[in-house]
Amino acid sequence: MTKIAVLGAGAWGTALAMNISQRHQVSLWARNAGHVSGMRKARANPMYLGDFKFNDQLQIEDDLQTALDNADLILSVVPTAGFRGILKDIKQLGCKLPIIWAHKGLEPLTAKLPYEVALDEFGASGQKWGALSGPSFAAELVRGLPTAVTLAANDEAFANEAALLIHGANLRVYHTSDVIGVSVGGAVKNVMAIAAGISDGMGFGNNARAAMITRGLAEMTRFGVALGAKTETFMGLAGVGDLILTCTGQYSRNREVGLQLASGKSLSDILQGLGHVAEGVNTAREVMRRAEIIGVDMPITYEVNQALSHGKSAKDAVMDLLGRDQKPEGV
Repeated sequence: MTKIAVLGAGAWGTALAMNISQRHQVSLWARNAGHVSGMRKARANPMYLGDFKFNDQLQIEDDLQTALDNADLILSVVPTAGFRGILKDIKQLGCKLPIIWAHKGLEPLTAKLPYEVALDEFGASGQKWGALSGPSFAAELVRGLPTAVTLAANDEAFANEAALLIHGANLRVYHTSDVIGVSVGGAVKNVMAIAAGISDGMGFGNNARAAMITRGLAEMTRFGVALGAKTETFMGLAGVGDLILTCTGQYSRNREVGLQLASGKSLSDILQGLGHVAEGVNTAREVMRRAEIIGVDMPITYEVNQALSHGKSAKDAVMDLLGRDQKPEGV
């Protein structure tokens, strides 16, 4: 039987582990021994996913080597900030298993996307790796509701093989070779969700939200293509699909950040109250850092970053966006 090691027991990592364990043996690893102990006792992850019960094919581990023993594939769902660290830990153990990551964002300080971190750590070693992304709330997947995502990998045959492993009755997995596009879509949509949340929180209505999503897609596509992504990727699940969900869905943590910013709350209070990672907060800063280097205009990202990191009020950020010079839609 195939064994998959899922690293990271937050909401999304746990939901994926529970879904995949319906078809394969799964070891779900978490660094925090207290969290692991609680999950073992409850046979659930009450901290992140309530009382949905684990089946017998899902084992909980706090020792990385044990989690990786006899595995065929690694699925990393740690926060993006911790991705380089987990890759170093895997290498130190001498493990050369193929790895897929399902976290979204840019690495703090370096502004690197996860595939660039993987390139840094693996180089030309022949290591197989890829990204899993798309419109996917953990709270719906764990309830057995239909979900479709995209898997992009550095090797086309591996992309197909890994997609088949993860694919299940209510989890449909498409595959592609555009790792850059899938990575950019998964990262930048979180920034746009904060913008959409600010718009909704200020009561600007459906028209404004639709405009924000549409212009956000244009901005995301410009950024991705400048990095080498394929335009068509942004018309798919990992692009517009994930963007729509994160900008409108009730479970979106990034949209919630925007809603609360619009109400006048401080960012520190918002993040303390969330209890989950909102990747868009760090991503906005890192995307702007990268956009300035490559010369891509990203007005929505700029204003979101001003509100998050430079003390600008949400109202002023939106008003400055609305006050931009008129221009043709294609730019």
